[in-house]
Amino acid sequence: MVEARLRTVETPTPPDDQWRIPDVLWDRLVPLLPRRPSHPLGCHNPRVADRKAMDALFFLLRTGCQWGAWDATGICSHSSAHRRFQEWTAAGVFVNLWATGLQEYDHLKGLDWQWLAMTKAPLGGERTGQNPTDRGKQGTKRSLLTEANGVPVGLTVEGANRHDKKWVEATLESIPVERPGPTAEEPQGMCLDKGVRLRRHPEVDRGVQVHGARACPWRGGQGDQA
Repeated sequence: MVEARLRTVETPTPPDDQWRIPDVLWDRLVPLLPRRPSHPLGCHNPRVADRKAMDALFFLLRTGCQWGAWDATGICSHSSAHRRFQEWTAAGVFVNLWATGLQEYDHLKGLDWQWLAMTKAPLGGERTGQNPTDRGKQGTKRSLLTEANGVPVGLTVEGANRHDKKWVEATLESIPVERPGPTAEEPQGMCLDKGVRLRRHPEVDRGVQVHGARACPWRGGQGDQA
């Protein structure tokens, strides 16, 4: 876990205009933020407040706007927000926030590991190739893993031409919380996309039954093991 410290917001909190990060979420994020890095020359222009930088990132998530469009919002410059995004990503801030959310959900509702579902999709653009199974494309794919209730528990972005086995393993390794193993009393199954067939799947060694998409219980399937 990244070392963090509580800090006092020096600037007044802006009114809630539905485009900025809510106070309740900001309070949960503050302990996860890393310490401010020191400048090698001992001086620097005033650093954009963490709250403003996070507001800018939240604005992007809410609107899907381009990075350069932030300059017109008045929240902060897109260059400052992008630097802070890279800094916080490297420090694991967002992964730790995701893990905290999963742990709290597990405590309140309970994560259902009985069935997992993994899907992949190209991220769009000309470089993704002619179709999702085009091995020659140079773009990227997003792979998402959910538990039985649809809660995202794993996510990775891989090269579009990477072998299925590799992106499946990377997605499983991205789970930010402890995942229980299957037992005789509580078996586990995992459904993969229709085009994925991995008979020597790494999850088989853990005792997990790997199936094709048609076997998922929410689709009425019972068999079709990969």
